[in-house]
Amino acid sequence: MNILVLGSGGREHALAWAILQNPKCDRLICAPGNAGMEALAECADLDICDGSQVVEFCSDNAIDFVVIGPEAPLAAGVADALRAAGITCFGPSAAAARLEASKAFTKEICAAVNAPTAGYAHFTDAEAARAYIREQGAPIVIKADGLAAGKGVIIAMTETEAEAAIDLMFGGEFGAAGAEVVIEEFMEGEEASFFILVDGETCLAIGTAQDHKRVGDGDTGPNTGGMGAYSPAPVLTDTIAEAAMAQIIRPTMAEMARRGMPYQGVLYAGLMIRDGQARLVEYNARFGDPECQVLMMRLGGQALDLMLACAEGRLSEMAVNWAEDHALCVVMAARGYPGAYAKGSEIKGLDQCPEDSAHMVFHAGTKAEDGRVLAAGGRVLGVTARGASLSEAQARAYAMVDQIDWPEGFCRRDIGWRAL
Repeated sequence: MNILVLGSGGREHALAWAILQNPKCDRLICAPGNAGMEALAECADLDICDGSQVVEFCSDNAIDFVVIGPEAPLAAGVADALRAAGITCFGPSAAAARLEASKAFTKEICAAVNAPTAGYAHFTDAEAARAYIREQGAPIVIKADGLAAGKGVIIAMTETEAEAAIDLMFGGEFGAAGAEVVIEEFMEGEEASFFILVDGETCLAIGTAQDHKRVGDGDTGPNTGGMGAYSPAPVLTDTIAEAAMAQIIRPTMAEMARRGMPYQGVLYAGLMIRDGQARLVEYNARFGDPECQVLMMRLGGQALDLMLACAEGRLSEMAVNWAEDHALCVVMAARGYPGAYAKGSEIKGLDQCPEDSAHMVFHAGTKAEDGRVLAAGGRVLGVTARGASLSEAQARAYAMVDQIDWPEGFCRRDIGWRAL
């Protein structure tokens, strides 16, 4: 098969790596890709949010299957354009991707099926939002309604922080994503990520993980797109996962189908777990990043078979074959992230890191230039390892981190601390 992966982050590098483990893959193209993806596949310069351009590229290159990594092309309807052209693709329609693209839409769906989630209110006016905060008190959660690259959520511990968050969002900090705001009840508990493949009818759970959102050790500092992850997440037991499928996932998918927007792709449910009960924090319409890195390390080549079955409506025939192991990913970011950071610094020592089924450095914000690898983003590398235990996976990942020579980068040193 000729396969095209759309995206340029650590998630897409991990997807490409897993796809290449499967003998069904004859040719792999990544668009636009990054320095790490260039080392294992062809890379193409393509506007991945332009459906007609993607369709034309697929036609010119005899592409059999397209895997859409990030949320932006999904919201832009690239999956719709591909399906209309008869090209098999992995990723939900623009209508179904509203589960991620609009927090208010997700809340509306949850209300329709009585899915357990936080109480909320939806605002298009800053003054009304401030009045609601004063009425509810703190702690409270302020969310940009639209897509904000994983950064549009502010957990305010005081009313002053909450009102400042309102000023940020309505003041344009998150662009159009913050033109509408959802304010939610603060849910206590431990958060975990639950990943489910859906082919429009069948829902197949494919794994759990736990992300580390805050920038500093001990979960301190501002939220980021994710500073590391591990899989599986012990807090999300089989019993809790099945209850979440019955109370949250399957009812949501049935309601989406009832509304004429059946979901086809991966559904990422962020769950807050307390006293053995799960409540929905949010949905994403794609794999998490860095959760994808740990999931792909554990799934390997079967990931392609699962994604193909999902795209072709054959999930009812499939089962997930998990190795009894653990994976852990440490994100290396540019100093200053998630605030202002410099680009262009050279990253050395990558050739000293092993690359095999138990060790991979997935590139996110990198570019290749004159034989060198340069930092080109905020989150730059996802240093990922597997082990028979989580502590072994952690030790292997940090051993690789210590081999990388990049003074302009930093990482958290406590990824996996909750489980360990």
